[in-house]
Amino acid sequence: MASILFKWLMVGGFLLSNPGKGNHPFYLSVTEIEHNAKEKILEVSCKIFTDDFERTLRKTYTGTVDLLQPKDKAAMNKLVSDYVKNHLSLIVDGKPVVLEFIGYEQQEEGIESYYQVNNIAAVKKIDVTDNILYEYKKEQMSFLHVTVNGNRKSYRLNNPDEKVSFLF
Repeated sequence: MASILFKWLMVGGFLLSNPGKGNHPFYLSVTEIEHNAKEKILEVSCKIFTDDFERTLRKTYTGTVDLLQPKDKAAMNKLVSDYVKNHLSLIVDGKPVVLEFIGYEQQEEGIESYYQVNNIAAVKKIDVTDNILYEYKKEQMSFLHVTVNGNRKSYRLNNPDEKVSFLF
């Protein structure tokens, strides 16, 4: 469902935008968190419009930013990982957890980055702080989808709101 929403918003946003100006009517990221009980991990993915993400990375870090055709993939991996880890944090059952960066790829007009948290046998509560691209646009929204034991819950954060809790 999240991927369908993301694709619809992305297509609609680019069809309604000013060509060549880099503007679109929606400023959003989509974060999916799924507990894989069998592997005892949290699987996390973040989808962000490529143009917005690159502009934000250029303002935040020094050096060249090209997520689609990087001359130095390791450097782009570090930028993506550092940025998301600084703007997305999780507390699982009262304990802060560390996101382990797996990688990123282009998905249509966005960048999808992947993370995991190891050694999570069970989940009762996940507290999320998400302010991805909040410094870029005041209209920025974050859609969050969390799935535990097949039970999916969703929430939308509107800038400046950045915290939400999910109980299972």
